[in-house]
Amino acid sequence: MIELIKSKMKLKTDLAIEKEYKDCVNDLINHEMVRKMHNFVQHGDISCLDHSFNVSYISYRVCKKLGFDYSSAARGGLLHDFFLYDWHVDKPYKGLHGFIHPNIALQNANEHFFLNNIERDIIKKHMWPMTIRPPRYKESFVVLMVDKYCASMEIVKIKSKSNVNQYQEMSTTLKDEKI
Repeated sequence: MIELIKSKMKLKTDLAIEKEYKDCVNDLINHEMVRKMHNFVQHGDISCLDHSFNVSYISYRVCKKLGFDYSSAARGGLLHDFFLYDWHVDKPYKGLHGFIHPNIALQNANEHFFLNNIERDIIKKHMWPMTIRPPRYKESFVVLMVDKYCASMEIVKIKSKSNVNQYQEMSTTLKDEKI
């Protein structure tokens, strides 16, 4: 009986966390330009939007647990790869993708959204040490580490589209429905 009560309490907590996450990223998710990220492959068979959802949601959970600014982590994580081109095929900009895409993503994000300093730092510095200057905020470090983790899992296929977990299911819901 105690286990049943604990599982019900956890379900309520998970639903509350999911709602709070959706509230953090609602304006981003419903924006047509963010949805276009689904058209570009990021790693293997994972779209740029799916990768960004993974980074965003895990960063949100980590920052919430650590008492950091989880809203900025969720938003910055979702926009960290907002470069809007297929870097595997053709780049509209000169330079190596790993070095240039954070600035392109930040430029695109600034064009479409109001960002706070933490969100800007997350987007601009998520490729550190390639960005030379280290992140300024603890949330930026969380997102850059989560990004490395997610990219690694996507590249080696440990986490593929067939291995759907809670945050991937939620990202599908968010992409398919307006909040």
